[in-house]
Amino acid sequence: MALHVPKAPGFAQMLKEGAKHFSGLEEAVFRNIQACKELAQTTRTAYGPNGMNKMVINHMEKLFVTNDAATILRELEVQHPAAKMIVMASHMQEQEVGDGTNFVLVFAGALLELAEELLRIGLSVSEAMSIFPDSGHFNVDNIRVCKILGSGIYSSSVLHGMVFKKETEGDVTSVKDAKIAVYSCPFDGMITETKGTVLIKTAEELMNFSKGEENLMDAQVKAIADTGANVIVTGGKVADMALHYANKYNIMLVRLNSKWDLRRLCKTVGATALPRLTPPVLEEMGHCDNVYLSEVGDTQVVVFKHEKEDGAISTIVLRGSTDNLMDDVERAVDDGVNTFKVLTRDKRLVPGGGATEIELAKQITSYGETCPGLEQYAIKKFAEAFEAIPRALAENSGVKANEVISKLYAVHQEGNKNVGLDIEAEVPAVKDMLEAGILDTYLGKYWAIKLATNAAVTVLRVDQIIMAKPAGGPKPPSGKKDWDDDQND
Repeated sequence: MALHVPKAPGFAQMLKEGAKHFSGLEEAVFRNIQACKELAQTTRTAYGPNGMNKMVINHMEKLFVTNDAATILRELEVQHPAAKMIVMASHMQEQEVGDGTNFVLVFAGALLELAEELLRIGLSVSEAMSIFPDSGHFNVDNIRVCKILGSGIYSSSVLHGMVFKKETEGDVTSVKDAKIAVYSCPFDGMITETKGTVLIKTAEELMNFSKGEENLMDAQVKAIADTGANVIVTGGKVADMALHYANKYNIMLVRLNSKWDLRRLCKTVGATALPRLTPPVLEEMGHCDNVYLSEVGDTQVVVFKHEKEDGAISTIVLRGSTDNLMDDVERAVDDGVNTFKVLTRDKRLVPGGGATEIELAKQITSYGETCPGLEQYAIKKFAEAFEAIPRALAENSGVKANEVISKLYAVHQEGNKNVGLDIEAEVPAVKDMLEAGILDTYLGKYWAIKLATNAAVTVLRVDQIIMAKPAGGPKPPSGKKDWDDDQND
């Protein structure tokens, strides 16, 4: 008879065997803060123009070399529940603004680190949190990126229209003043809905059957050509016979496998994708000034180019020596495009280089000194958290952070609100960010501070962690990859 071991009294006896729970300051709050601090420390060294790159290998064994915090977090798959909250805040920043994800991490980490100091000197969690507060129609998708290996970054170019890494299907490789018919179906003869059997007794019947199929295909392609269409774009396979008649009527044929590319092309040229091989009416056809097959490096590309610059979609053709380099440049382009989108919503800008953060820290500290009671400690620590941004910039630039911050405070006390860190100087130095043209978007800063603060508050509000026992089930075999092979030598 097995000996019954009673469970420890308290909360643990209510949970299933194997469940864990942590409570109180030491077990829950400080443990959560530590996890978030370590996450912020990971991405902190990647902050700013002089930030270091991280080499991340994800679960699919794909290699990323980047200093983009959003990419690093997306591929890391953070498991800690508290750290996940900070990651969620940075994802919200990515969705809302498209940039400034690292700011959220660094600032949230600094807030929690300083909140920990307040908790350790005896303030309660509620007192430590007393400071924390509870236009355009630009579509980012309109800027496409086409990456072509070879040459260098400075050979990249912008084109009004679309570029596809494809070859044309037929003999026609260039059309000026193109009238485009777009089909989402294969460019092939129609197939009956039901299966049928054709019994052919003589060679003459076989010839007539083939001839009938050819005549039908000829009539279909001729009907499309008669509408004035000289470029056909199809989303499915191209039959040899259909290709022959397209060449006969001098029609350029392009095949796009992606339905997303097909939709974007329709948007670019103003066409409607047809589900069957029917002759398009004038309203369903698209127009493009120039469609041609070109060679960039050793890659064949089909270009749909508009001569006027008022097209709906533009493409940035990126060149680079390695795929990793082009991926990083693509992320930089994405951040730039998102910044433009933010500016269409709110045109306001604030000085960069840590100038805004130091001014906020100065003014919040002044406000904290006017507040009675224990909340002034939280207000001053909140102000001190803003120093983390210029401090990270200084450390990543290789200069003494304390010296830079004291210089910034001294200059801001004199009323020079736009002065920030000069990262190009080899010694700790400051300069006017407005004159240097180093600016941040107001919305980007606003959302970053708001999301980081909310994430920090959420982490601090947690005083107990309860973890259910993980679901059972067989574990996948580990060790050799060829575990199912015969091991008999």
